[in-house]
Amino acid sequence: MFSKRALAAVALATGSVIALAGCAGSPEPAGTYDPDEKVSLDLAFWGNDVRADLYNKAIDAFNEKYPNIKVSTSFLAFPEFWEKRQTEAAGKNLPDVMQFDYSYLRQYSENGLLLDLDPYLGGIIETDPLPKNILDIGVVNDTTYGIATSTNAWGLFTNPVLLEKAGADEFPGGSWDDYTAWMKDITDASGGEYWGGSDYTGRIQNFELQLRAEGGNLFTEDGKPGFDEARLTAFWEEGQSIRDGIGAPQQTVEEALPLGPFDTAITASELTWDNFGAGYLGNLGESYTELGLVAPPVTEEGAKDLYLKPSMLHSIAANTDHPEAAATLVNFLVNSPESGEIFGTNRGLPASETALAAADLDPLSQQVKAYEESIADRLGDAPPVPIVGYGTLEEKFRQLGVELNFGTMTVDEAVSQFFTEMDVALNS
Repeated sequence: MFSKRALAAVALATGSVIALAGCAGSPEPAGTYDPDEKVSLDLAFWGNDVRADLYNKAIDAFNEKYPNIKVSTSFLAFPEFWEKRQTEAAGKNLPDVMQFDYSYLRQYSENGLLLDLDPYLGGIIETDPLPKNILDIGVVNDTTYGIATSTNAWGLFTNPVLLEKAGADEFPGGSWDDYTAWMKDITDASGGEYWGGSDYTGRIQNFELQLRAEGGNLFTEDGKPGFDEARLTAFWEEGQSIRDGIGAPQQTVEEALPLGPFDTAITASELTWDNFGAGYLGNLGESYTELGLVAPPVTEEGAKDLYLKPSMLHSIAANTDHPEAAATLVNFLVNSPESGEIFGTNRGLPASETALAAADLDPLSQQVKAYEESIADRLGDAPPVPIVGYGTLEEKFRQLGVELNFGTMTVDEAVSQFFTEMDVALNS
């Protein structure tokens, strides 16, 4: 998996460049693609040779239906992919169709760089296989700029081997205090060999979960913070008992890098996105054939605190000369049974019901599918698309969590630093 943090500074630093590259608006659609029209499209995605081979197979299947659309593909690792897009954005020369990341959707769309997809929805781009909450993921300022290829949700992974060693059951659900108590029981039972979990207050997503349960979000649609200093102070203070011995010591976590404490069997649980499971299993080794996956702690009963997030989206450049053909390609890559059969879960659990039905799901993917079905009552609307610079703030939140765990910073100091950083990000 490629790190998104490496580009956080780039996103902020180049924001002004992209702003200059904005286009006046999206071209009017002709309605449908004329299959007799011969066109050429560029398709860009991030990934590796394995994903490239899958895209080549998908394009071959696409050309069986649309032989007059020639598709040229290119791919890079995640950081290099966005560096290249930044350069192309400045010259209004983005590829016709792009695999797109949620964190950049607002930045590119608000600067006129992405095509308005609304005129194609229900026509060229089929919407029946895509639930409304999935379609809404790609909406910025009431306009659709991306179609999710796949989804994931926040969940709690657990290590069944470590739980058995500790004589502990799966986390049965409950409050954040209940989760902390469950972690403590495992830590105490391990005799210092491993820990029940990590300090969950080091992840901004867990803070977001609590804010959503209270009826808010990290940021409003117009980019204002959805919390004040007192609320962030309370959240970080919530993790003090975990930092005092319940959770894995930060020095132990650092020594495991570049892997994390969960996929090195240092901790028995990890709160994260549910599509991380395959990577965890791969890192834990052959002795692991399964993981536990249950819902995160509850802040308020009945709250719609969870949501489906796109693993990735497909978007079309506003500068494309062939919007109908590009929309036809996007529809195929998202909705077609052929796409589902070819990609499987390489891009995450397919968001389209037709693609999902055709995908051959391995046991872990079936577990993720069952998990997302199990949390249906907690799924609410997706939050506003991340603000420009969100990646920088996410990383700053994590870094401050590290400092808190090392004991080199007080909660008040961490809160002050985060609000200073947030002020810079919101006013750049």
